[in-house]
Amino acid sequence: MTESEWLTATDPTPMLEFLREKTSDRKLRLFACGYFRHIWHLVTERRCQKIVEISEQYSDGLVKRQALSGARHKGWNAAVTSAAWSVGDDSAWFAAKRTAENYQYRQVIAADVWKSDQSELLRCIFGNPYRTITVDPGWLTSDVVALAEGIYQDRAFDRMPILADALQDAGCDNEDVLNHCRSEGPHVRGCWVVDMLTGRT
Repeated sequence: MTESEWLTATDPTPMLEFLREKTSDRKLRLFACGYFRHIWHLVTERRCQKIVEISEQYSDGLVKRQALSGARHKGWNAAVTSAAWSVGDDSAWFAAKRTAENYQYRQVIAADVWKSDQSELLRCIFGNPYRTITVDPGWLTSDVVALAEGIYQDRAFDRMPILADALQDAGCDNEDVLNHCRSEGPHVRGCWVVDMLTGRT
């Protein structure tokens, strides 16, 4: 996959194939969770939502693997589980791949919209893998760090433009960073800018 293809892709499958063995389990798992968050209004069963919540907590090291396995087992017949968490070892790779490929909510979302939405989420989480951006320590003012951490913890992605302003005030002139913060999104946990500013990988 070329840089141009990555930036314009509307199908998540080749993007995930490109990322294989190039990224962390956390990022892949948050992609799977992020898409469920994106269609939260369709994930109406509480047990399904709980699986996503526990998987996010596991990604942040807040619960042990047993909690994730237990949640998956309790919701074994739930649509979310059968789609993204039914693989025996619960690997993040398969969670992401199965999410991208198919599950029952696809029946109510047009295929082109389904794929395009997921491609946008991948760009939110992974940015442009062809461009390495190093954080300038000068950017990490108390305002910037507090804003980024608050956005992450509260899922307050409406604050992203405020983060862009704070970054500019701190001397950041990187267009990729600023444009992403000011874009309409979608944004999810795992967002490459927020992760970069909070030291998450």
